[in-house]
Amino acid sequence: MTEEQVRALALALPEVTEADHHGRPSFRLGTTVLATLWAPGILNVMLGESEARAAEGGACSLLWWGKRLYGVQVDLAAADEALVGDLLEEAWTRRAPARLRRDRP
Repeated sequence: MTEEQVRALALALPEVTEADHHGRPSFRLGTTVLATLWAPGILNVMLGESEARAAEGGACSLLWWGKRLYGVQVDLAAADEALVGDLLEEAWTRRAPARLRRDRP
């Protein structure tokens, strides 16, 4: 996966925008960060603990901030579009208001 492919997947989700996050591109729903292109070839996706643990392995490693599990870090060179799309969709679903989730097929 390339960063441009990630950008296209993220921005295709309803009401997701791109904004700066400490000098890095991030994808947000309102003010909530869903994912960040953390470094070249690395995508951080903010997930719940159970979703992060389920995704761990292969292209995904657990993303810790101190002692708190925040999501997964994805090695884009080892990831495919289906994986990244599923992770972004999961992050979006966690944070989307009911009105947006209702309208999503």
